[in-house]
Amino acid sequence: MTDAPVAKPFSLAADEKITPVMLYTVNSLIRAGVITKENIRVSIWLRMAGAPEFLHLRNANVLTFGISMQSQNFSDYFISAQQVLAFHLLPPASDPVDYDESEMNRKMEPLTVMVGAFRFNGHTRMSSQTDLATHLSIVRSPLVSIYDIEITNPNLQAMGVLKVSFALVRTAGVTFGSRVV
Repeated sequence: MTDAPVAKPFSLAADEKITPVMLYTVNSLIRAGVITKENIRVSIWLRMAGAPEFLHLRNANVLTFGISMQSQNFSDYFISAQQVLAFHLLPPASDPVDYDESEMNRKMEPLTVMVGAFRFNGHTRMSSQTDLATHLSIVRSPLVSIYDIEITNPNLQAMGVLKVSFALVRTAGVTFGSRVV
């Protein structure tokens, strides 16, 4: 009889923290703790110049969609930042918004972002002088902010509605739709 492998003990460096997050890819939903430096604002981390090429996740629960749904758990999980289509803190965790609320000539435009089979009903902040089509055509960042979001998935009805105050979405991997509120 062989002994079961023993997981190596894990400890953070003095300048590190673990923040609970949710990540969405083309075919998966990942709930995990992301390891970052203590001074990093995790909600906007992937937009920062120093964002890593691979995210190191701890205690990852990975739900993969295909012919059937599969759930797998990993003590350590590494994913290319380029694969992440959407990213947000796991509620109830939240950060302050990433814009100046007193900024003039801005509006919150309602929209729906489709991230694979997930529907993000929320708002994007843009010039009050433009429409969504123009806004999307001039956005230069590969990741944009979406606010006051309700996330649903018709294939995961048990999930219900997940309410998130702020998320980043990768413009090249999702689709956008205007919606009337």
